[in-house]
Amino acid sequence: MPDDDPSPSRNSPDQSQDAPSRNQEPAADKSGRSLFSIPPPVKRIFDKFPLVTYGENELPLRAPKERNQHVLHVFASETNAREGRPSFNPACLKWQTYLKSNGIAFKIVPSSNHASPSGALPFLLPAVSGLEKDPVPSNKLRKWVVSQKAREKTVESEDVRYEAYASLLDNRIRKAWLFQLYLTPANDALLQRLYIAPCSSNYFVRMSIAYQLRGAAETELVKSSASNTLVKDDIMRDAAGAFEALATLLGGDAWFFGQEKPGLFDAGVFAYTHLVLDDGMKWQENKLAEMVRRHTSLVRHRDRIAKAYF
Repeated sequence: MPDDDPSPSRNSPDQSQDAPSRNQEPAADKSGRSLFSIPPPVKRIFDKFPLVTYGENELPLRAPKERNQHVLHVFASETNAREGRPSFNPACLKWQTYLKSNGIAFKIVPSSNHASPSGALPFLLPAVSGLEKDPVPSNKLRKWVVSQKAREKTVESEDVRYEAYASLLDNRIRKAWLFQLYLTPANDALLQRLYIAPCSSNYFVRMSIAYQLRGAAETELVKSSASNTLVKDDIMRDAAGAFEALATLLGGDAWFFGQEKPGLFDAGVFAYTHLVLDDGMKWQENKLAEMVRRHTSLVRHRDRIAKAYF
């Protein structure tokens, strides 16, 4: 605690025999000036340039002025964020869809990993009126949704197969997504438009960012490979098998695991199927879309969610 507590102590100056009296003058040097006076050269400087205390800076223009609603920070363009359209990032779109399916009202704001407290998007800033004031990272969003009194809260499936099928999304399909977007030369223009151009207009900065993104994707894919090598055919074959397994699981049901409403798993599947089937993405090479279109059930599943929430 700082030594500026105003409360009197047992050995306060008034009780100390060594303390100066109230009427005692401040100590002075040999010239007669008070030791607490400002030296003349310094005083002349401050007379010409007085100290000014400025007010606090305003929040950035994109920061929400009224925190009466939840704000989800995602990868998105300014236009798409303003209109509430789907994020172009699967992880962000998954949670964007999940919040909507649970009837939670929110707005989205374009952001980047650098703005996230956890270093990754998405993250949620709860409304000030709520009990939770701190940002909610993606790994805690499901728990946060459960804690809300949402009018359309979804009861998640307790099917024992859930984790096994979720691994198909998190591993096989995600790996194919990374390869198709980051490491396929034909899709370089799309990568530039989504993740690189918004960061800088400088050619050399863009080159550096592109190099880093591709390097990170390649490193992740190599680490997850049993042979520590990248084989495009193997990655795409695994993804095709994963989509086939998902289509079999869905069967003739509207939602996965026979639920009455779309849950988190449905949102995760939609995050990939929508983005590979979306013509607005303007893929130049899109093997994943070919895989999804082989399964009418997955296409219809994507269309149902898009129509209901977007």
